[in-house]
Amino acid sequence: MTMNILEKKTYGDFVVMVATEEHHSYADQICEEMASSAKARGTGIAKRKPEYIRLKMTEGKAIICLTTAGVWVGFCYIETWDHGKFVANSGLIVAPDFRKSGIATSIKAMAFRLSRTRYPEAKIIGLTTSLAVMKINSELGYVPVPFSELPKDDDFWKGCSSCVNFDILNRTNRAHCLCTGMKYEPPKEEKKPEFWDFLSQSSLYESFMRLKQRVLLGREEKSKKKSPGRLNRELEEV
Repeated sequence: MTMNILEKKTYGDFVVMVATEEHHSYADQICEEMASSAKARGTGIAKRKPEYIRLKMTEGKAIICLTTAGVWVGFCYIETWDHGKFVANSGLIVAPDFRKSGIATSIKAMAFRLSRTRYPEAKIIGLTTSLAVMKINSELGYVPVPFSELPKDDDFWKGCSSCVNFDILNRTNRAHCLCTGMKYEPPKEEKKPEFWDFLSQSSLYESFMRLKQRVLLGREEKSKKKSPGRLNRELEEV
């Protein structure tokens, strides 16, 4: 059913499509690249097993990109929280040989359309440390939001447990971390969505991210002796 709504799209030698069972053989490669990419960045992402990736493909909740010759290029999947009230486009990854090709934008855009098609009333959310992903998100209509506007579901935050910064998230009672929370709010018919002009503010935001890293990482040892409430108050002052 999904494939009738979202057709395959070809961009030169790249083909972006909704993944199915026929793409199960790529699951191991996708998981390996997710882990390698997180290690190279020095930040963690939710670790996924090939079985989980295959399940997403079977459910029609994943986007895959291949070359016309069948070489894996990129991947992204969607998850739901709070009984479909929130949807996350997660695990965006592009193989090293194809990075900086611009194909990540096309993969994320189709994942966004898949989310809007299957869950038209849901708020679409994301957590990321990548300025490139923030740019893509902003072009789709996401805006930065505090963590308090993200799902309260423990399973949502459990996905962060494999991140090297998980301790920071716990010590601030899920109020702060190095990631930025972003959200797309489905617009009402009478109101057009307001877009975050990421490009005009990217330099300022990058400076803020560096400051946040110094605050959160620089105080890591000291904060162990402080209450979460006190640490949160200090971070709100940044």
